[in-house]
Amino acid sequence: MSSAELPLIVEVEIEIPRGSCLKRGSNETLDFLSPLPCLYNYGSVRAYIGGDSDYLDALVLGPRLMRGARVHVPVRAAVGISERGIYEDKLICSDHAMSQEDRLRVELFLRCYARCKALLNMMRGLSGSVRWEGWVDVENAMGRALPVASSRPVIL
Repeated sequence: MSSAELPLIVEVEIEIPRGSCLKRGSNETLDFLSPLPCLYNYGSVRAYIGGDSDYLDALVLGPRLMRGARVHVPVRAAVGISERGIYEDKLICSDHAMSQEDRLRVELFLRCYARCKALLNMMRGLSGSVRWEGWVDVENAMGRALPVASSRPVIL
């Protein structure tokens, strides 16, 4: 297997542990309290800025991780979400290769997330839609992200 076929490894800082109902932003402020627990560990890759001018978002599949934990994990896929006219990529990370069932669960979760976020925005008086844009190529997603510093992902 060539290095080009190996997954990209990124450091993700966990902001929302799997099972948590508290949605915090990367600045640690409470964004909202969800009626449903998060199905995945949700965090950010702080070496990159995403399309929403915040750290690049990442879901980490697997067991619950503590808020503030920093994990080095392979990027297995990426998806796009648009919110109020702003497109952003979200990396999907896992220590194991993703099965079709994993992909289906992630897609259903993020489609539901987009609908719930649209409802929250409407309640906050914010106009504009929130849409699931689909699966995207990891290389393209990383190409759209802006490096924060000279730190680069590690290829193992």
